[in-house]
Amino acid sequence: MNIFFSLIAGLVFGFGLIISGMTNPAKVHGFLDVAGAWDPSLALVMLGGILVASIGFFFARKQSQSWLGLPLQMPSARNIDRRLVLGSLLFGIGWGLAGICPGPALVLVGAGVVKGGIFALAMLGGMVLFELVESNRKLPVASAATTNSPAK
Repeated sequence: MNIFFSLIAGLVFGFGLIISGMTNPAKVHGFLDVAGAWDPSLALVMLGGILVASIGFFFARKQSQSWLGLPLQMPSARNIDRRLVLGSLLFGIGWGLAGICPGPALVLVGAGVVKGGIFALAMLGGMVLFELVESNRKLPVASAATTNSPAK
């Protein structure tokens, strides 16, 4: 049952992205061109999404499980750190250059649009690179006692 509702939610989200124009890189570039021929229509789409999500989060924060009986895990991090700022900058740069963000990229892949596929592959490459950097960052530092011991 969970897979069915996940599929329905994904289809509604995908159709919403198509109808709103979020899958059209030219429309996204028009929205991001605030110094030129700015197209504010995507701002209305974003505000609508924020409104709907805010209502959902308002009710969900008081719940311990979803309507399907699954555990509901709400985000707990509230701090703004260097990683969040740098990640946001990278996301914005990629969005501005390509005119595509992750959700619309997946819709474009499903529609067989080559540019969406290239973006999705680059996005996956970025995710893999992030995981590699994170896994190396969390490795324990060897203590002096183990690094200076004589070889047997």
